[in-house]
Amino acid sequence: MPSISPAELEARLRLHHLPELGPARFRRLIEAFGSASAALSAPASAWRSLGLPEASADPRRSPEIRDAAGHALAWLEHPGHQLLCWDDPAYPALLTELVNAPPLLYVAGDATLLERPQLAMVGSRRASAAGLDTARAFARSLAGGGFVITSGLALGIDGAAHLGALEAAGQTVAVLGTGLERLYPNRHRGLAARIVEEGGVLVSELPLGCPPRPANFPQRNRIISGLSLGVLVVEASPSSGSLITARLAAEQGREVYAIPGSIHHPGARGCHQLIREGASLVEKVEDILEALRGWQAIAPACPADPPALAAHPLLDLLRAAPYSSEGLAAASGWELPRLLAELTDLELQGRVAREAGCWVHRQG
Repeated sequence: MPSISPAELEARLRLHHLPELGPARFRRLIEAFGSASAALSAPASAWRSLGLPEASADPRRSPEIRDAAGHALAWLEHPGHQLLCWDDPAYPALLTELVNAPPLLYVAGDATLLERPQLAMVGSRRASAAGLDTARAFARSLAGGGFVITSGLALGIDGAAHLGALEAAGQTVAVLGTGLERLYPNRHRGLAARIVEEGGVLVSELPLGCPPRPANFPQRNRIISGLSLGVLVVEASPSSGSLITARLAAEQGREVYAIPGSIHHPGARGCHQLIREGASLVEKVEDILEALRGWQAIAPACPADPPALAAHPLLDLLRAAPYSSEGLAAASGWELPRLLAELTDLELQGRVAREAGCWVHRQG
């Protein structure tokens, strides 16, 4: 906790619960009045002189705002719960570089992870099976290479990245677009609990009871990228929110990495767009580990063949005979877009090759 008085802490929480008071306005108040306590006591005219709306100033002393701050203080009494203010020594150093850094961070779990070298992994919520496998395999290896894996707890690539880190007995950070008492999506409540139980951390800048609102998710993306040394986009369409995270990362001076895919797979187009815009093309985990070698906490532990690929059904078919794409789709029963995405991943790993119009198995 910051070295501030209980009264000042409560005042900051009350400010934080006011409507239309984002990071920039919060900072403006503290700088103008010297403390949150003084800001709360200042007349409404003083707030207006700073360009703040009446919607923020009017409810300052309302019972609802006091109750919300009191609830947050009670939440902090539970083991593993913390509140990091931007002037707290424990506040993540990389995050302080952002001009719109969150004034408060609610944290459940091991807050010291926020100062460890992190790599963000993001991608589509509607990822292909191949994309999910790739995300888990990369997260396993990167976590084994000493990086904390940071993502947004969403369905698809986010969830696969968190799981991959846990499978490697590594650490992972989940940055939420809701309050920590309104975990979203519901399907990932168990995953969120496992993250905390296994040494990870949940983080949100939003009040504890804040529900899922569309505008909050792009906002939280700046935290995902801001905490990290770089962002890896595994699979994304051109309209994916993952591209917002990648562009924020570039603006913040972070590295941006993208995994290419088949030109026939819509989920690869966002990654291809990022590569055209200057993102580093990634074919294997070592590409990232080499680029960030100085930040590694331990020696790389990158399995040459991820367990998920050890008994791959497409490889079993190709060991028996070469196939065209259409023939392999018919033999495997897979839809062609998923098949092509999977074959591209296997080709990048050196396990299959395309020769004379047919796919063939390559001996490892």
